[in-house]
Amino acid sequence: SSLELIAKTVVSGFISGLHRAPYLGLSTDFAEHRAYMPGDDVRRIDWRVYGRTDRLFLREFQAETNTNLNIVLDVSKSMDFHGDGISKLDYGRYLAASLGYLSLQQRDRVGLITFDDDLRAMVPPSIKHFDRVLHELETATPSRAGGFEKPLAAIARTLGKRGIIAVISDLYVEPKVLLDALTELRYRGHDVLVFHILDPREVVLPEADARQFQDMESGVRLPVVHEQMREAYGNAVHAHMGTLHRQLGEHRIDYRFFDTSQPLDHALFEYLTERQYRMQAR
Repeated sequence: SSLELIAKTVVSGFISGLHRAPYLGLSTDFAEHRAYMPGDDVRRIDWRVYGRTDRLFLREFQAETNTNLNIVLDVSKSMDFHGDGISKLDYGRYLAASLGYLSLQQRDRVGLITFDDDLRAMVPPSIKHFDRVLHELETATPSRAGGFEKPLAAIARTLGKRGIIAVISDLYVEPKVLLDALTELRYRGHDVLVFHILDPREVVLPEADARQFQDMESGVRLPVVHEQMREAYGNAVHAHMGTLHRQLGEHRIDYRFFDTSQPLDHALFEYLTERQYRMQAR
């Protein structure tokens, strides 16, 4: 499918020339030390060993295998919005397919859940039916308003084995509502990743578009005061993003913002590389 081709292109693009792809998986286990060599990443030096021996050693890690990755994609009506580029939903589809394809290359099981104000589709994690995941991604159609409490509560009840849950959404939700739902998944042992997807026009309101707002789910239009509203809107968006980043981080939930103008291969590679360093430092 075209979606599979995009996923392969994205993943192949950022692992080209590398010995191995950045690891997405659940955790890493310490395997052994090896002597530091010029050019090695100094962040992997074990300073406790250095303190005992006056010699530099790196920590080598072995990744856990057979992780379950459940991709949770918001398909509510607001995700259909787009400015000059692709819609948030299409960007989310590409991100979901790329995460899934990368996980399959690392022999992890991949599943998919789509939701709006309720669960819409569920493909159980497997290494054998990625075509079903791609089919659900390609055919998802936004038609309803969104919600988080009910679908995420259902996900927490349904998912059993500890794994990774990657939530992809525009996150038009109160931070406390989202945090309460996601911390339940954390308490059950899951590693939770949150990808916040917005169109650039939702982050910085263009001057020409600042004369009225249209609610993306209800269709209601509201007149606004031009410059004052632009500034207030921008401040509110960045405050919302900052609150999400801080509160989710306090509960060891990954938060990453992507806007739909970012090349997906670069944005995803940067995130996965940072994630791998954090996991190894724990």
